[in-house]
Amino acid sequence: RLSALVRMRERIEDAVRASGEPAIVVGGDCGVALGALTPVAGDDLAVVWIDAHADLNTPATSPSGAFHGMVLRAITGEGESLLRLEPGIPPARLVLAGTRSLDAEEQRFIEQHDVRVVAPSEMADPDVLADAVVATGATRVYVHVDLDVLDPAEMTGVALPEPFGSRTIDVVASIRRLRERLPLAGATLTEFSPASPEAAVDDLGTILRVVGALA
Repeated sequence: RLSALVRMRERIEDAVRASGEPAIVVGGDCGVALGALTPVAGDDLAVVWIDAHADLNTPATSPSGAFHGMVLRAITGEGESLLRLEPGIPPARLVLAGTRSLDAEEQRFIEQHDVRVVAPSEMADPDVLADAVVATGATRVYVHVDLDVLDPAEMTGVALPEPFGSRTIDVVASIRRLRERLPLAGATLTEFSPASPEAAVDDLGTILRVVGALA
């Protein structure tokens, strides 16, 4: 399992480097963000994690043992040695947005490092997210979107839905405003998990709106 994750990361890194421009990786679970972000990491980069979950667990604290719940912690340079980003992105340059389901370790990490968190309700004002990212001092931004950030009433095709999520219109407007303020270094859009091909069609319009904001 670990070797498969390492190979996946390497393949994604190679593809992003070969693109020669800011790449948007669509598909897979949140774990793909590690490989997509690695080629553009630097001390001028902020990471915006638009996700119902913080994904800040470690192998020792994860309830599920699934890497997609640890990937942002790996991006900070902590966790499994074969997967973590080195040097990592400091917590001061992380911004969580739409996050509303936290494990105890994730809550501890956020409080210890004073990680900026934009609540789903705050995303109704697109300047809130943009201001939070600009306040990190970064000059570039990487944007990760897990579709479970959206309220289940607007997005059904996710594996881990959480109630009281963000509206599509707010997520799209926040991303667009952020891109007006800082250049996009790259992005991921992940965790589409429709129950059937027929059900997938119902969500495609929403997905295309998010892709349009990123692209």
